[in-house]
Formats: sequence, structure tokens, C-alpha cells
Amino acid sequence: MNTFPEAGRPGGSAAITLLVITVVAYFVQMSAFADAIRLFALWPLATPSTINIADGTTLDTGFGLWQLVSYGFLHGGLAHLFFNMFALYMFGVPIERAWGTTRFLQYYFVCMIGAGLVQLAVAQLAGEIYPTIGASGAVFGLLLAFGVMYPNARIMLLIPPIPMKAKWFVIVFGLLTLVFGMAGIMPRIAHFAHLGGMLFGGAMILYWGRQDYNRRRGQ
Repeated sequence: MNTFPEAGRPGGSAAITLLVITVVAYFVQMSAFADAIRLFALWPLATPSTINIADGTTLDTGFGLWQLVSYGFLHGGLAHLFFNMFALYMFGVPIERAWGTTRFLQYYFVCMIGAGLVQLAVAQLAGEIYPTIGASGAVFGLLLAFGVMYPNARIMLLIPPIPMKAKWFVIVFGLLTLVFGMAGIMPRIAHFAHLGGMLFGGAMILYWGRQDYNRRRGQ
């Protein structure tokens, strides 16, 4: 990213803390993979109490409310982890500096939980049983917030390395995610969960905007 708004202001500690916790959680996950997926991945509501996974292992599992948060701290590999944490740093730090830690954390977890709820609905409609992991839903929410707050900030894509204004970055990524989800492209990726993170993030931004407007009118 060429332009880094709010770079001169202190803050960003919560975003960095989330990044560190997620990285540590990944290595804990790798040390006890089956148990981590069994307990902390997001399982569909219709998951039976015992399932057989691809390698023949039998897992005693099922949906739990805590999974709407815990799934966001697990990842499917180092590349998955790296890109999510890179985005958390690049977008989360300036957003936290602008909003403050409390609002930033509220937003991050609303996007994560909202993405999880959308994923549960999609899995229920499809009648499929599979676990969902990753912070991508929350990260897509951060991407939306950054595009709304700093629409003309320039972002350098990693692949391909093309500079793009944040507002176009958000629109392109959102449309591609929708198309991929509808067309079943890269089916192992939870495209609708990503859109869910943006949807709930957009709702939070509108809600806060309305609150701030009413507060100013009342002064």
C-alpha cells in the first residue's frame, strides 16, 4: 500500500495483539490438528455427533456457539494465515488508529460472527457438512471499512502487483467473491462467509453513522 492513513497517530495495539494470538493459535492447531478442528472449527448446525473425515479418522464433534469466534483463529495453512494476517495488519492498524480500540474490536468480532452466521445459513441450505476456518470474514469486513474511510488511498495488490484505489479494490473483490460463490469456483473457499463479513461490517458502519449523526443533532 502506498498511502498509509493515520500513520502518524499512536494505536494499533489491538490489531497487533489479534495478529499474534492468531499466529500462536495456528501453531497450537498444528500440534493437535484433529482436536482443534473437532472443537474449534465452525461446524454446520446439522453436523452429526460423530463423523468420518477424509483420512478415515472418526471425530466426535458438532456445532457449538463458541465456534462462531474460535473458527476465526484457525487456518488451513501458512499461505492462508499469511494473507489474512497481512491484511489484518495493513487494514486493521489504520482503522484502529482512526476508530479507537473499543470500536475496532467490536467491528472485528461482529464481522467474524456475522460471516460465521452466513456460512451456517449457506451450509444449511446446501445440506453439506464441512468445517469452516479462517479470519477471512473479519478481514473482508476490515477491507470494506478501509474502502469507506479512505476511498482514494492507493493499495498495491500482491498478486498481480497493481496499484489500485481502495474503493475500487473493495468493489472488485466483493464482485469477484460474489461471482465465485454463485458459480461454485474454488468451492473449498467460503465465499459467502467473506460476503457476510462485508455485509455485517457495512451494517455496523451504517449504524454507527446514524448514531453519530443523531448525537451531533442533539448537541
